[in-house]
Amino acid sequence: MKYYIIAGEASGDLHASNLMRELKVFDGTSSFRFWGGDLMKEQGGELVKHYSELAFMGFTEVIMNLRTIFKNIDFCKKDILGYKPDVLILVDYPGFNLRIAEFAKVNGLKVFYYISPQVWAWKQSRVHHIKKYVDRMFVILPFEKDFYKKFDYEVDFVGHPLLDALEQRQKTKDPFPEFVKKNNLDERPIVAILPGSRKQEIEIMLPVMAKMIAYFPTYQFVVAAVSTQQKEFYSVLAGTNEVKYLFGKTYDLLEQSTAALVTSGTATLETALFGIPEVVCYKGGAISFQIAKMLVKVDYISLVNLIMGKEVVRELIQNEFNEASVRTELDKLLNQPAYRNAMTASLNELRNKLGGEGASKKTAQLMIKYLKD
Repeated sequence: MKYYIIAGEASGDLHASNLMRELKVFDGTSSFRFWGGDLMKEQGGELVKHYSELAFMGFTEVIMNLRTIFKNIDFCKKDILGYKPDVLILVDYPGFNLRIAEFAKVNGLKVFYYISPQVWAWKQSRVHHIKKYVDRMFVILPFEKDFYKKFDYEVDFVGHPLLDALEQRQKTKDPFPEFVKKNNLDERPIVAILPGSRKQEIEIMLPVMAKMIAYFPTYQFVVAAVSTQQKEFYSVLAGTNEVKYLFGKTYDLLEQSTAALVTSGTATLETALFGIPEVVCYKGGAISFQIAKMLVKVDYISLVNLIMGKEVVRELIQNEFNEASVRTELDKLLNQPAYRNAMTASLNELRNKLGGEGASKKTAQLMIKYLKD
């Protein structure tokens, strides 16, 4: 079968690539055309656009780039019709993908959605749009099935695909001395800095995060840098602080870290599933934040706390994200064993809530079953 897949971010690239791998196992005739990244490209098929060309952060930034966004949408619609896929598979990225879902359904195409938009947090009215234009939704968070049920929409809970990726990694993990030698690091324990993947958020987050280096000299601070940005870009933002960088090795870094400073997003859950105690940080443009504050309908911004239904990891949002607050919270993680151990225990509980391995395989099997039915 012919699959057209759209993933607009780094996390979507990871999960879509694993899905593609499983689809090939169960469908020997599979062929792919997609919007995504390097991981999807490794699975074969034709990359139409890289997600680095698509990522815009916040309301203000989206408005400033509307012309580019609409050009991409128009191009995508034409490209889908030209390819004539058996199914369109959309991966998260709702602002773009929900528009494409409507177009595809109106034009008689089968539409699957893998990894639900966070409609439970804001814009719940989008559920009606999803019901109308998405044939099957595959969700990865346990509470999402019940959420959609309230709207009389049956979805498939497949488990979280991150567990698959992490389980595979445990078999090839380097010992710490070998890891630091291979990456030109020293023997001090590591604090990981995850400032985000988009240029706009890195510019806001990294300068404050990098200031922690002066307060914790017995640790080395390593930035999980994305390959779409240059080292010079990071260096200017970090200033004179002794920051080290690993490009395109976020998971390698996390599995060797003692603690982490993480920009809110999928990375907070990724860090948690590695069992790494973390401080969740977020600061956006003032206008974007005020609009989001009016619309968001949840008590927490991190997936860790949302899934657990309580504050497991500390969230420093907007004005609370400052040098003094980050220092205080990081000090607790590094120097207060009781605080650290309580968080670690909750992170283990989190893994159990998300189910076991096999999300990618289960999703592929269900998709093929629904296509054949």
